[in-house]
Amino acid sequence: MAGGAREVLTLQLGHFAGFVGAHWWNQQDAALREPANAKLPPGELCPDVLYRTGRTVHGQETYTPRLILMDLKGSLSSLKQESGLYWNKQLDAAIAWQGKLTTHTEEVYPKNPYLQDLLSAEGSLSSDGVWKVKVIPNGKGPTPLTTATTPKPLIPTENIRVWSDFLRVHLHPRSICVIQKYNHDGEAGLLEAFGQGESVLKEPRYLEELDDRLHFYVEECDYLQGFQILCDLHDGFSGVGAKATELLQDEYSGRGIITWGLLPGPYSLQEPQKNIYRLLNTAFGLVHLSAQSSLVCPLSLGGSLGLRPDPPVNFPHLHYDATLPFHCSAILATALDTVTVPYRLHSSPVSMVQLADMLTFSGKKVVTAGAAIPFPLVPSQSLPDALVQLGGTTPWTPLSACGDTCGTRCFAQSVVLRGLDRACHTSQLTPGTPLPSRLHACTTGEEVLAQYFQQQQPRVRSSSHLLLTPCKVLPPYPCLFSSSLSQQGLIQDDPPTGAAVESIPVLGALCSSASLNQTLGDLAKELTKLDLRRWASFMDAGVEQGDLEELLQDLHSLAQCYQGGDSLVD
Repeated sequence: MAGGAREVLTLQLGHFAGFVGAHWWNQQDAALREPANAKLPPGELCPDVLYRTGRTVHGQETYTPRLILMDLKGSLSSLKQESGLYWNKQLDAAIAWQGKLTTHTEEVYPKNPYLQDLLSAEGSLSSDGVWKVKVIPNGKGPTPLTTATTPKPLIPTENIRVWSDFLRVHLHPRSICVIQKYNHDGEAGLLEAFGQGESVLKEPRYLEELDDRLHFYVEECDYLQGFQILCDLHDGFSGVGAKATELLQDEYSGRGIITWGLLPGPYSLQEPQKNIYRLLNTAFGLVHLSAQSSLVCPLSLGGSLGLRPDPPVNFPHLHYDATLPFHCSAILATALDTVTVPYRLHSSPVSMVQLADMLTFSGKKVVTAGAAIPFPLVPSQSLPDALVQLGGTTPWTPLSACGDTCGTRCFAQSVVLRGLDRACHTSQLTPGTPLPSRLHACTTGEEVLAQYFQQQQPRVRSSSHLLLTPCKVLPPYPCLFSSSLSQQGLIQDDPPTGAAVESIPVLGALCSSASLNQTLGDLAKELTKLDLRRWASFMDAGVEQGDLEELLQDLHSLAQCYQGGDSLVD
């Protein structure tokens, strides 16, 4: 790859993972389309880490995500499994069979108008059925959207049924893998239990399909650093993820495997079976994924991983509907786009293995995430002013459903702050003015950030990165932002102008937190209270009583890793 990028292969496993992934790739795409900005250094983030170059059968260059995506039958809506980018009408029409044909047709879903915008902006279908791709001057990706094809300011949430309804990125034909034996919708044939998910990748058909796609992407990489996995934890995809990480560990030992365990919004007490399955799937998923991954991080806007329906987390400058996957996944994708910065940097990147090693020492394979979306900053304020204003409070909202981590011990953390102009990185006080804090004496933004976290957590090993590049939140990203924010996501004192927010500063963090001792311990306690005779259907899906007993032991062992002890610095 250009510049010797250390490539990452992304796996998305499950439908909510598809929602988070669609927002994630849209945000990467928006960054690729961004015109040159004199205020931003060229290429802080390296897109070649996530994207691959290729050519269509007609020799046209493409730039698509290095991605394998698994979902269920009926989950794609109007999106073609093989992708329209490489489609060839002439090859489709070449049928060798000369006998009688019987055609079976399924319901055709209407194409979302946003996908129609995408197709018209990025290419056209010629009369002979060949897709003609428009390319930007550097040969990477589609041409920037013109005024005529820019999406409407808001996408009606009632139009969003599945993640493909708002995905604005072309995928490679080898990206999408549909598990045909289970249905996305309906009352029957659902992938509900961990054991069902494990059995999917025990079937030669699906195992060979995944293995073939892995080899396709891996063999074209020059410096593969590892795999990032977005995996649903609440349903049977937790089992799919467990088997997938086992396969990766066996075949690509030594590469980083960072797994993001995803859970959708709040759940209802009126669905006891669904809630019990959610608890069991989450517990089995965390234990099995942590055994095979370099690092596992649950991501959710909920307040708890257990059966207690704690209210969703609150962001001071966001107004979101926690019942809508479209909203929840956008927030989680924004956090993900920030905390993954260290292994996507153009210069001096931290590899996935190095990041995991820093956070997961002494068996602490599970970490928590948090983010300030947006990072609260007034236009005239400096970074030292903003951090001092926060006082001793945790500067981010927890995003791992492990409760409030404020006041709990942190063993190690990786922090990223992005989207602040260089002019506000340090204090702008007039020489001779008494300094309000030690932060105001720092000479660089990086020093300010490091000094702040040293003061907050003096015994914690902390890694921090400061980027000028903001996080893009262009449509179809939902309009979640307070009217008090400017187009650049800064807090305005003046009356709102009505202009839509286009980019935001974000503070994101990954923490090895002592709060996981109680979170994992509480999961084990809730499991011991279950009368499994009432949930025999979960066990019938492939999990035995011995598996559950082993799960409880593993949960207790994992929880004990976060009990007592001190940080790595000690």
